[in-house]
Order: sequence, then C-alpha cells, then structure tokens
Amino acid sequence: MDLIRNIKSNLRLTVQIVFTALTNGYFLGFAKGKIYQGDSKQLCVPGLNCYSCPGAIGSCPIGSLQAVLGSRNFKFSFYIIGFLMMVGAFVGRFVCGWLCPFGLVQDLLYKIPFIKKIKKVPLDKPLRYLKYVILVVFVIIMPLTLTNFAGEGNPWFCKLICPSGTLLGGVPLVSMNSSLRKIIGPLFTWKMFILVSVVILSIKIYRPFCKYLCPLGAIYGLFNKYSLYKYEIDEDKCTKCGLCERKCDMNVAVYKTPNSAECIRCGKCIKVCPRGAIKTTFTKTKEAACNSKCSGCKSNCASKN
Repeated sequence: MDLIRNIKSNLRLTVQIVFTALTNGYFLGFAKGKIYQGDSKQLCVPGLNCYSCPGAIGSCPIGSLQAVLGSRNFKFSFYIIGFLMMVGAFVGRFVCGWLCPFGLVQDLLYKIPFIKKIKKVPLDKPLRYLKYVILVVFVIIMPLTLTNFAGEGNPWFCKLICPSGTLLGGVPLVSMNSSLRKIIGPLFTWKMFILVSVVILSIKIYRPFCKYLCPLGAIYGLFNKYSLYKYEIDEDKCTKCGLCERKCDMNVAVYKTPNSAECIRCGKCIKVCPRGAIKTTFTKTKEAACNSKCSGCKSNCASKN
C-alpha cells in the first residue's frame, strides 16, 4: 500500500522514469558500448532521445528531421513532420513535462538541496526566444544549406549543441570505446562544455535547457493553445490569487495564460489551486475546499462551496 501511495504522490516522476527506461531499454548497448540498430530505430519517440544513446530503441524527432533535411535525396519527410504535428496536436508540451529523458535529468538536478535556486533569471523573456532561433537556424537552415560536395548536410544541432546527445550518447560511447577516446578533439570538448554548463545551471535554475535552448520544446509549444489536451480556467472559481504562478517553475501566469507555449503540463498548478479552478480538457479536477491562508481569496469564497 505504501508503494502504491508513493507512486500516486510522485506520478509524474514515476512516468518519467518508466518512459525513459522503456525508450532506452537496450541495456546490452550500454554493456557493449554499441548503438542499437534494430528496426525500431526507424521510428521516432516523442522526447529528445538521442539516436546515439547505446540503449535507445527509437530515434529523436529533431535528429531525424535534420537527417532528412540534410539528405540529398529527401528534403521533406511526411512521417517526421506528421509525427511532430500529431504529438503536438494531441498533447503539446506535455511531452516535455512527462516523457522527455533530458527533462527528467534536469528535474533530478534541480532537486539537489542546499543550493540557492534562481527563480527569476535576468533577461528571461528575450532568452525564451533563443530556442526558436536554434530551431530555425541549426535544425532547419543549416542542414539544408551547409552541405558537402555530395550534397549531404549535417545534423548541426546534434553536432554542435545538444547536451542530451552528449550525456546519453557521447559520454557512454566514448567511455566504452578506446578507439573513440583516441580521436577526441575540440568538438567533443565543446560539447562537454555545453553539457557541464547546462548541468550546473540545472541545479540552480529549473530546466534551463527546456526554457531557452530546446528546439523540440519550441515545436511542441506552438501547439499548446490548440492541442486536444490543454488547461482551462474556471473564471467563476478563480480568484486570481497568484498561487499557480508562484508555484510554476516555468514562470507561467497560469490564471492569465493557461496554455502558454512555455507550459510543460507538469500539473503543479492544478494541485496548488485552493479553489480547484484549473482543469484539463481530459479530466476535471474536484472542487477544492477554500484555503483560508490564500491571501487572494474573495470574502465570499467560502460561501460558494
């Protein structure tokens, strides 16, 4: 019973761990230091799950998109574009909050205690647009235009930026293969610098990669307002007390913009709302009893219950 109770109280963390284990379930790959190349690698998984991870049984949609755009034979993939649109149309950035392996890594790093957290990052708002710049420049334009003599482009985001690929793919492969260690150069050093920087920042800032750098989150965020799964505010119950905004680690004013492109659907705002004013299109929350400690409650709050 205690196990079931713990799972329910940590449902999102449980789902994150289980999904990460399932999509990186080729444990023999970690043991041998080799990339799994089975048929399932032709399919994409929803999150930022590196193709080069020894345990990955599926492909990252961002890596796959770059590979297709950089190919001389294919400039458009109905499968990859359709996959991204389908996932986005159904759940939006729910993937970021519940299914992405690198999101899990950042969540765990942020839980490290005894280190002062930074809630408000300087230049936070303009920095949020950086992930869209990375999406357009590194994921789309560069693979299309910077090609070799054979007309083949590179997956530039994976090659130059992606810390998830470095952590889940590069580090395990290099540590298990002496031949790779012999050819480590400036590029791997640069990628390790980015990874270490993101790790350090993730201890102090909640999900800095998701907020400022992730092109996959940028794509899914575009669907948040239109996805089948979204948040709704019951205006009759909402007192605009601001508890949802203060609780949100992504700094979203939920009562104002419940379907912000920055929302990762973690559900913390739903749990903290004293009036049960936040619900989803899939499940309705039970009306909560009035919390007298909420400074934003109206005087007639209790009489409505």
